[in-house]
Amino acid sequence: MNAKKAVERQTGVALWRQIADLIRLSISNGDYDQTGMIPPEIVLASQFGVNRHTVRSALAALAEEGLVQAIQGRGTMIQRKERLSFPISRRTRFSQGLGDQARETEAKLLAQTTLPAAGEVAAGLKIVPGADCIQLDLMRSADGRPVSCSTNFFPIDRFPHMAEQVEKLGSITKAFAAEGLPDYVRISTELVARHADADELSLLRLSPGAIVIEATAINADPDGVPVQFARTRFAADRVKLKIET
Repeated sequence: MNAKKAVERQTGVALWRQIADLIRLSISNGDYDQTGMIPPEIVLASQFGVNRHTVRSALAALAEEGLVQAIQGRGTMIQRKERLSFPISRRTRFSQGLGDQARETEAKLLAQTTLPAAGEVAAGLKIVPGADCIQLDLMRSADGRPVSCSTNFFPIDRFPHMAEQVEKLGSITKAFAAEGLPDYVRISTELVARHADADELSLLRLSPGAIVIEATAINADPDGVPVQFARTRFAADRVKLKIET
């Protein structure tokens, strides 16, 4: 694809954001591995059909993410390329999924509330609309770097102390076990890529224009009864999702 055609005007998305996304993708694809440097601003400006100020804004956003760094007299160097590989499988577990890719993982409970289940949450959990459920908002990190944020729903009649257990144990898997469910399985996952919203930019420490991969998932007990409806947003430049069967 011609790079100039990849940048679209009058789409409502600023040109510098589009360019930042394209450079981020090129870094992830290894397009600049030979030099470890981003092409000069004048080259990028010609490639994308924009002025150097627009390119400079895109590079500044990537620098804020910690993806690149401007080196005086040399240009813009790639600081970080590697992404964590996270498997989506029948038994998806955060810490186990990352394995030895991270020395330390953390799940932090950000907020909790009890509310009536509605729409897709009630349907996913197979509970009566209006029945109470527990909502837990979490952020997960690997080696101190935010990887994902999630909104999770659980049927309150079965897991009345889920919030306390997650806060104490720092793990949904361990919390389930403490609540009497030693095992659970993934029964569905839907994935979509989109631009991060304001809350996600703040939580995941991303710059405007960054992409998240949103995974909407339902977990069930071994008998197939749904126990969790979750919507997780992964920072796309930090995680690649691997579907395992």
